Order: sequence, then C-alpha cells, then structure tokens
Amino acid sequence: MASPKKKLQGLVAATITPMTEHGEINFSVIGRYVDYLVEEQGVKNVFVNGTTGEGLSLSISERCRVAEEWVTKGRNKLDQIVIHVGALSLKESQELAQHAAEIGADGIAVIAPFFLKPWNKDVLINFLKEVAAAAPALPFYYYHIPALTGVKIRAEELLDGIQDKIPSFQGLKFSDTDLLDFGQCVDQNRQRQFAFLFGVDEQLLSALVMGATGAVGSTYNYLGKKTKQMLEAFERKDFSSALNHQFCIQRFINFVVKLGFGVSQTKAIMTLVSGIPMGPPRLPLQKASREFTDNAEAKLKSLDFLSCTDLKDGNMDACS
Repeated sequence: MASPKKKLQGLVAATITPMTEHGEINFSVIGRYVDYLVEEQGVKNVFVNGTTGEGLSLSISERCRVAEEWVTKGRNKLDQIVIHVGALSLKESQELAQHAAEIGADGIAVIAPFFLKPWNKDVLINFLKEVAAAAPALPFYYYHIPALTGVKIRAEELLDGIQDKIPSFQGLKFSDTDLLDFGQCVDQNRQRQFAFLFGVDEQLLSALVMGATGAVGSTYNYLGKKTKQMLEAFERKDFSSALNHQFCIQRFINFVVKLGFGVSQTKAIMTLVSGIPMGPPRLPLQKASREFTDNAEAKLKSLDFLSCTDLKDGNMDACS
C-alpha cells in the first residue's frame, strides 16, 4: 500500500461485504474480490464498510475483521484502502479509527451521526474532531450523505476552517446531487489541495467539470473499466467521448433505478458480473429478486457491459 499521507484520488470502489446465505460474513472470497477489482476492472482503491458494505449493519468486531481482511489481502495489490469508521456512538467510532490505524489502513472516513443528530456545523465538527484524534496520523475524510443521515449541514459550510480544528482532514466523499454545494466546496478551497471525491456515479462527469479529484461508488465494482474510459476521455479533453461513456453508464443505472436499486441489488449484480458470490444482504434489507437479476443481466448484455466492456474506437453501437 501507499505511504499513509498520500491523498485518495481517481476511482474508488465502495466495497460490498460478501455474506453467506445465513447472513454471516464470507471472508473467504475477499482475496478473489481484490484480484477481480485490480485485474478485471482496473480499480486499485477501495472504501470499506461504507453504505454499500453495510457497515452500519455489522457489529464492531465484524467491521474490524472486514477491515483487516481488506488490508491483508490488498497488500501490494491495492493503492489505497480507506475504512469508514462512522457510528452512532463516539466511543465505537474512535475504537474503529484506532483499529484502522493499527492495521495499516491508508485513511478513515466518517458520516454524521444520524439518530441523535448534530444540529449545526460546530457540533458536527466537534464529533468528527474527536474521531480523527483517535487516529491522528491517518488522513481523515468526511462522508457527506444527507439523504441517508438526515443531517443537512452543507458541506461547503463544514469545510470552512475545518483544517484548523482537524489537522488530519484531507477531503470529503460527497454523496449528494447538490452540485452548487459541491462546486462551492471546490471553489472555496482551491489553495488547500483537498480530495473532492464524488459519490453519485450517474452524475460523475458533471462533478469532474466542477473539479472532482476522484469518485467513490458502488458501480465501480463492476463498471470500473467503463468509468475509467470516461475519466481518460475527460483527461484528454475528449468531452464528446466522455459524455457518450457517461450516457452509456446512465442508461444502465436509469434502468435499474426504475426496478428498485440499492445495496441488495448491487450484491446481485456483482455476483452476476464477477462470478464471486456476494450473497444476500443482512436484515432489514431483503435479497434482490430473481426477476431483478434477470432484467439487469439482459440490460448489461444489451449495453455490451457483460460480454465486452471495451468499446473500440469510441464505437457506441453496443451502447444504444
């Protein structure tokens, strides 16, 4: 793995936590999962125990074991392993942060506590500061996901002066569709070299135009290669090609969103595409239906995402 002070950038897979049919964590496939991401999708950064990984549905000891497994299996293969350590309990969050530092993770991320909520920016920063202090040598990222936490404090407001309070602060994972807020995060912090990681996969190109330095998402588990083509087109200023790639990805996401798309469905799609059994989700989530999986498979094939993810010479015929 990279040196601990390196900033997270580029494409980051929000990892799934594989489970058995009985809802126990299936640690045995994580090594295969690492190899699949690196070799088949070209993705070398991971965000562990987040929303996609059902982190908040796992016990503290399970979260620690999952983190350990990713760090162990990812050694010398992955560039960056960031562990989400957010929890409702400050003590648990600190324990997870300390553990991440001890096992050699490359960074930690924290969501806002979402049951007893912080009611303003200063209260939220005080909470984040206490967690970051438990692992002061690790880069610290704020995970902004207001639709799930219900904490509506604007990210732009939170970032104002945050490094004075949290010296290890390196950036944020922005999982919201508010491009005004995201744009102002970038615009008002240009001197600070923060990582601006966008978390809404179907809108990534818009965020790149706004100054995103990377992206964390669930679809990069199985559409990483396709998304990398978009990033490469954007970097070489071939915006027409980048837009075609984004539209292609949107066609799939738009299709599955209409069927009902969440963590359960992501597990089913990843099992289908990678051949690695991700298993069902843990309650209260329900397993994706057979009908969903069949429909998703047909759509992936029609877009040529299953048989051949490379669209040669910008030929978009397969993606129509």
